Amino acid sequence: MKKLLLVMMLCVSMTAFIGCGSKTEDKQKAEAVVETSAVEILETVWGSYAEDEKFPIGGGDSANIVMDVPGTFDVANTEELDATLGFPAAQAANIDDAASMMHMMNANTFTGGVYHVTDANEVTAVADALKENIMNRQWMCGFPDTLVIMVVEDSYVVSFFGNAQIVETFKTKVTEAYSNSNIICEESLNF
Repeated sequence: MKKLLLVMMLCVSMTAFIGCGSKTEDKQKAEAVVETSAVEILETVWGSYAEDEKFPIGGGDSANIVMDVPGTFDVANTEELDATLGFPAAQAANIDDAASMMHMMNANTFTGGVYHVTDANEVTAVADALKENIMNRQWMCGFPDTLVIMVVEDSYVVSFFGNAQIVETFKTKVTEAYSNSNIICEESLNF
């Protein structure tokens, strides 16, 4: 009888400890901040493409260029941010991380950039300035069809322009990968 009582008490104690352990784990998971970066966003989106949907890409700036994958972009290189991605130099102080991916044959076929805005209150201002800068560009080698600007996870601005079909696929992939995303701008660039 004493052994049975001891075993029952042990089982109750173990159940209590297991319950407390899982509550602590759940609390730690809830408190954990999910870190991400601009290049991780592009990698996630690009990684969701089926092989037959992919096209030849390069990523990064001239100092960090990579082939077949998105790459990081130095936010201090404001001239290249503007010339390559259409990101306005005047807004560079508002970002601390950037990444890019571009079609290898022609940047007007597809160019995408992701920018982490340091102050979430500035996301709209950054997106508006980016839209204006891209819309007012002088295009060489033909016009891209469409420009889309989205916000992902409240502090990342994602801009991409190019061939309408490629842009539509990319927009769908961003939306599927990030439920916390919304479209700020979708404009035709064919004037």
